[in-house]
Amino acid sequence: MGADPADLSDRDRSILAVAARTFPGPGARDRVIRERLGMSPTRYHQLLNALLDDPAALAHDPVTVNRLRRLRDLRRSDR
Repeated sequence: MGADPADLSDRDRSILAVAARTFPGPGARDRVIRERLGMSPTRYHQLLNALLDDPAALAHDPVTVNRLRRLRDLRRSDR
């Protein structure tokens, strides 16, 4: 049985929506994180990283989750 995207909270869906967007620079992304999500960029990245391992997040937005997983894996292999 697959993961159910309905298992994601509204906050988790909002985090994935922000992650899926493109921004002209890091300042714009940070501003949206603070204004729309009401959290610091550091907390956003912590929660996003956890979501990348959540099967419900993958079921909800496979394109974004797989793209971010690839980027995370590349960064980890560079260390």
